[in-house]
Amino acid sequence: MKITLSGPIGSGKTTVGRIVAEKLEIPFVSGGMIFRENARKRNMSVEQFVILAESDPEIDRMQDQEMLRMLRGDGQLVLESRLAGWLAYTNDIKAYKVFVDASPDIRVSRIAERFQGSMEQARINLEVRDTSDLKRYRDYYGIDYRYPGYYDLIIDSSNLSPEEGADRIYAAIKGTC
Repeated sequence: MKITLSGPIGSGKTTVGRIVAEKLEIPFVSGGMIFRENARKRNMSVEQFVILAESDPEIDRMQDQEMLRMLRGDGQLVLESRLAGWLAYTNDIKAYKVFVDASPDIRVSRIAERFQGSMEQARINLEVRDTSDLKRYRDYYGIDYRYPGYYDLIIDSSNLSPEEGADRIYAAIKGTC
């Protein structure tokens, strides 16, 4: 079984994805971890790497190819990335595709807590990343990854604990097996 989790920054997709993978006893892979590792390999901060990605489409394409390789592989996995669901959808890869969202205020709060920063700085960082990601995906692929037609399940995690979100995904997956 392959499961993709997509959604904006701070939606809870990584935390929920880890729990789902643990429940299913299958590997969890984060597109964000891949992105951060690629930034580290270039001795760049994530922010610097995002700016570079805005002008160099090869960065996103390289990451997409790595995720496609995983999705096409024989093993089971939970793959979390903003584009994971879209990649599975457009490449006819059998996967259960989940979109996890949350209100902007909740996302800002989660980001401020994660990075131990101010709410104002988290709001600015969130707006910069959201704008950059949406522009890149529109320019590079002609898509809005938030389009509901790509997904089998959409969850608003605003008022859910990570465990409750994972339970909803787990129940939906078990209902399709």
